[in-house]
Amino acid sequence: MPSGAALLDPAFLHELEVLRRRLDVRARSGGVGERATSRRGGSAEFQDHRPYAPGDDPRRIDWSVMARTGEAFIKLFRAEEDAVVRLLVDASASMRFGDPEKLGVAKKLAAGLGYMALRRQERAQLWITSAERARPSSPVRGRAGVAPLLEALSSLEADGSAELSRAIDAVVRTSPRPGMLAIFSDFFDPGPVLASLSRARAAGHAVCLVQIVSPEEEEPELEGDLCLVDAETQAEVELTADADALDAYAARFRGLCEELRGFARGRGASYVRARTDAALEDVIRRVVDRAVDG
Repeated sequence: MPSGAALLDPAFLHELEVLRRRLDVRARSGGVGERATSRRGGSAEFQDHRPYAPGDDPRRIDWSVMARTGEAFIKLFRAEEDAVVRLLVDASASMRFGDPEKLGVAKKLAAGLGYMALRRQERAQLWITSAERARPSSPVRGRAGVAPLLEALSSLEADGSAELSRAIDAVVRTSPRPGMLAIFSDFFDPGPVLASLSRARAAGHAVCLVQIVSPEEEEPELEGDLCLVDAETQAEVELTADADALDAYAARFRGLCEELRGFARGRGASYVRARTDAALEDVIRRVVDRAVDG
C-alpha cells in the first residue's frame, strides 16, 4: 500500500465520497463572474443566484431581482476554466505538538479536501509553509492526481519557524486565477496574517481557515514554576503557572480564535476549529458546509 494511502482510512474515505457532491468551490473574481466549477458552456453562461455576502463584488448584484425582492443577490455564471483548490499546510515546528500531532491531523484534513476536489475532476495544488519558504507543488487533476497529492502530504515533517502571512501572499501573488484557498494551521503566528488573508479575499479567493489545536492548548494543565521553550525560535520563557497566568493565556487564546472568526464572518470566508481529538468526519463536514465555528 502506498504510504500516502494511510491518510485516508476507510471510514473517512466513505464520508468523503458522500460529501464530495456538496463541495462548492467558489471563487469571486470580479471578472466575468463567479465561477461555478464547470467546463460546460461559455464563460458568461448564467447559472444561478445566491445571497450577497460581504466581500462580494457589487457589480455582480442582480438589480432586477433586488427591485422585486428588496434583497441583494449575486449572479453566478458557469466558466470554461475550473477552479483550483489550493491547500496551504503549516509545517512549522509548533505543528509537532499534541497527541495525535497537529501536523498529522492537518495532513489528513488536507488530503480529504484534496481528494474530494480531485474526485470532482477539479485541480488541487499543495502549498507548504516551512522554515525555508512557501513551496508549491505542481497542480494535479482528477483521480490520477490523488496518489501524488497523498504522497506529497505524507512526506511532510514539522520543523523550524515559518511566516504564514508571507506564504499566503506568495499563493496570491503566483496564482493567475483565484480559487479556493484552504489553510491548515494552528495560526500561532505573530505576523500580519489577517492582512494577508484580506488580500487573498480581495483577489477573489474563497478562503477557508482550518485552525488545528490540541486539547492541551485549549485547556493547558500546567502547574508550578516552569521554563517553556518556543518550538520554533527556541526562546526560553520562565513563568509560574498560577491561576493568573493560566487566565491570561486563556484570554489570548480566545482572542486569537475570535480574530479568525471575525475575519470569516466579515469577509465571507469560513472558519473551522479542529481539535486533534475530534472525529475527522465531523471536521471535514463543517469545512464542506463553509461553517463559521463559534
